[in-house]
Amino acid sequence: MAARILDGKALAEQCNAEIAERVSRLARPPGLAVVLVGEDAASKVYVRNKGRSAAKLGFVHRQVDLPADASEAAVLAAVDELGADPSIDGILVQLPLPRHINTQRVMDHIPAHKDVDGITATSAGLLSQGRPSFVACTPQGSMRLIALAGATLTGANAVVIGRSNIVGRPMAMLLEQANATVTVCHSRSRDLAGAVQRAEFVIAAVGQAGLVRGEWIREGAVVIDVGMNRTAEGKLTGDVEYEAASQRAAAITPVPGGVGPMTIAMLMQNTVLAAERRS
Repeated sequence: MAARILDGKALAEQCNAEIAERVSRLARPPGLAVVLVGEDAASKVYVRNKGRSAAKLGFVHRQVDLPADASEAAVLAAVDELGADPSIDGILVQLPLPRHINTQRVMDHIPAHKDVDGITATSAGLLSQGRPSFVACTPQGSMRLIALAGATLTGANAVVIGRSNIVGRPMAMLLEQANATVTVCHSRSRDLAGAVQRAEFVIAAVGQAGLVRGEWIREGAVVIDVGMNRTAEGKLTGDVEYEAASQRAAAITPVPGGVGPMTIAMLMQNTVLAAERRS
């Protein structure tokens, strides 16, 4: 039986309706600023989509564009300026940054109360203790999609493929806090196929097209595909062999149209939360 398609775009629209209602109760609109360094095509698309969503919801939106050869000091200065701006509630630095810039140093300059991307050390530390301030947007959106699937995480085996600070690690923590038994796999895992075959929930977040074979998916599993890869033909595809996996899974996210829209919706939600705390 074909899997249920978890429509991230439709769910994001529902979330945005809730966010718009919260915005209407604020004394002033939430302010979101995005720092974009360089001309990476994918990053420019992501930033443009975030800006459109912010504008649609009535946010104040600023975009700071810096050239690819901008110094680390220039990036830090831009972040510091936004941190001091009372009209800005949330700051997002679009990743990846050019190699000559220390990403962690830049992240550490984002004030904790404006970390709407949920990826600073403060946000990660609070999440690890089960008392999150801002939850990383992609894992947060993935959890909403899992809830949409209607499957129970308590006691279930969940596999997270990928251990990045942006997705894999916070995703594993959220699943564990939802009482799942979590296995984190990565490039050095010896038996990825076996781990996936045992999992009732599979979250793929590696960035390698087709890494997860469809036949690995356990019958009735829920599959959340975070991967966003472009083939030689220009087609967007995820980390999971979608067609084969959808014949075995109970529910699966498409690429595009699955996790991506929810990531942006959760960024908007975090920004509203920051604005509400400021009020």
